Amino acid sequence: MKRHERMNALLELLGERGRVDVEEAATALEVSAATMRRDMDALAEQQLLTRTRGGAVLSSVAYDLPIRYKHAHRSAEKEAVAQAAAKLVERGDVVGLSGGTTTTAIARVLATRPDFAEAGPQPHLTIVTNSLNIANELAVRPQIKIVLTGGVAHSRSFELVGPFSELVLQQISIDIAFIGANGMDPVMGATVHDEAEARVNRLMAERARRAVIVADSSKIGERCFARVGDTDVFDTFITDASAKEATRREFADRGLRVVTARPPVTERVSESE
Repeated sequence: MKRHERMNALLELLGERGRVDVEEAATALEVSAATMRRDMDALAEQQLLTRTRGGAVLSSVAYDLPIRYKHAHRSAEKEAVAQAAAKLVERGDVVGLSGGTTTTAIARVLATRPDFAEAGPQPHLTIVTNSLNIANELAVRPQIKIVLTGGVAHSRSFELVGPFSELVLQQISIDIAFIGANGMDPVMGATVHDEAEARVNRLMAERARRAVIVADSSKIGERCFARVGDTDVFDTFITDASAKEATRREFADRGLRVVTARPPVTERVSESE
């Protein structure tokens, strides 16, 4: 295995587990511990992971790590949130999707719903997104209309931001918007790492009749640099069943409808006002 292939494999492994130690990664990739340490050091210099004593972690570099390496991290929780979110979408809706792994999971669920896949002269669903990877995945679906905002692309998150994105969003109306977040705090509301991303995400929420925050429970209690909003733009927060009841009550007390998404196999969604 060539070095760049080995580094990609290491990042994939880190994306799946969130944290790996040197010996564990060396065994998985069939290299020496010394080689693995050099690879981890090189990736740390590129800010693609953070070195720890004896290994590396994903959590502190969630923004920097390219989205293709994050898709497997907490995948069951994201899938549960996606399934719950998709149940709020009706045929004919205009749906806004910000960038992120959870919203990408929502896009995939919507793309495979039988009622949206039926043949017909007109699209059954319109997706408005500033996410290059979401647009790329859904562009092959003839019954889903894709509206991609313009803007400047973030190389890490694959999101479009800036005045061109805002110009498009200001001219449209959305039925329901699902907005991802890097942090979700009862006081600060939804936050992300980048101020330009926060501005576009908020505008997408404001253009929607109904705006929903989607974030797995690992994001709860986190505060990131740029605020997107709370009940001033959002009415619902969908998270997974690992969220503590007391924390869910805090959000509900501040006016957010909290939807707790159960694992997809149970096909149950509980809601607390």
